[in-house]
Amino acid sequence: MTAITVAVNAHLLSGQAGYRRAGIHHYMTQLLRHLPLDGLEATIFTNDDGRELADTGLTIRSTRWPTGTPYGRILWEQLAWPWQLRQFDLLHSMAFVTPLAAPCPAVVTVYDLSFLHYPDRFPRFQRHYLTSQTRRSCRAARRVITISESGRQDVHDYFGLPLERIMVVRPGVDAVFQPLPAAQVEAFRRRESLPAQFLLHVGTLQPRKNIPLLLEALARLDRPDLQLILVGGKGWLYEAIFSQVTALGLESQVRFAGYVADSDLPLWYNAATLLLFPSVYEGFGLPVAQAMACGTPVAAANVAAMPEVAGEAALLFAPDDVDAVVARITAVLDDSHLAAALTAKGIIQAQQFSWAESGQALAAVYQSAL
Repeated sequence: MTAITVAVNAHLLSGQAGYRRAGIHHYMTQLLRHLPLDGLEATIFTNDDGRELADTGLTIRSTRWPTGTPYGRILWEQLAWPWQLRQFDLLHSMAFVTPLAAPCPAVVTVYDLSFLHYPDRFPRFQRHYLTSQTRRSCRAARRVITISESGRQDVHDYFGLPLERIMVVRPGVDAVFQPLPAAQVEAFRRRESLPAQFLLHVGTLQPRKNIPLLLEALARLDRPDLQLILVGGKGWLYEAIFSQVTALGLESQVRFAGYVADSDLPLWYNAATLLLFPSVYEGFGLPVAQAMACGTPVAAANVAAMPEVAGEAALLFAPDDVDAVVARITAVLDDSHLAAALTAKGIIQAQQFSWAESGQALAAVYQSAL
């Protein structure tokens, strides 16, 4: 049997530290690393050096085009890439948009439709480009991949695609996200000068993450020794976050840790008392699953994919309800039995998210598309 040849656009892979290495980069890297190649030949097109995909059996093709910029990436995928696709059975665009002049059948991954739900929270060009081209790409593709059932329903509702053309390939949770030895966590706590208790948020600083809600809750708590630590790089339209910290007089209680190394992220989760995830919309919400895998209690917004990820293992709240956030924080801080129950439930819940199963699901999408 002749192997299926697939060309994969993975130009959002990033070799540089920063917010682009979170989220989509992590999903792409782990999914491709776990893609089974039985009956499949995959060529990965990227401007990254491909070192994270070494020894996988994947073919890496880098380009000199400046695809690290949005305009350079758009020009490459619309003008240069189609000429290289004629030898392939299938193309897979791993981030929203397929080429207009695709010479072979296409699969496209849509992580979320936040630009349709909350258009005012995106820069104008990004919003218009994603809206028009994601709709076109989904309607033209043989199969559309989403990362949650919530996202699958969104694509169906907004673009009118039949559900049978939309397939879910969920993220997994890496084995490094687990409860760590107390001595290792304590050494990390000393290294980072962390208090015995603190609240944690993990995510890029951008409007959709709804961080102002956390700042308002922290101000209302009236616990001056309690810190909120924000782990994540600067994305876009984040200036209001810094302004609100100053306006609420929280300079001594809020710490911006910035983008952190992948190797340190499990330690941040393990050291935290509670992960807060108030996003107004998520295609999945990987920090929720990662924190639960580390045994960290979680309180998250009850919208989009977050309830799907959290199951019965987290405390939920409406993303506009400051009082509910205050109540969830207080409950975990003051009730050790509740915190322990959330830890136990979270570890079990996180076990359902497997990268090996995700890789198998992606291979099944390729087979289905042809």
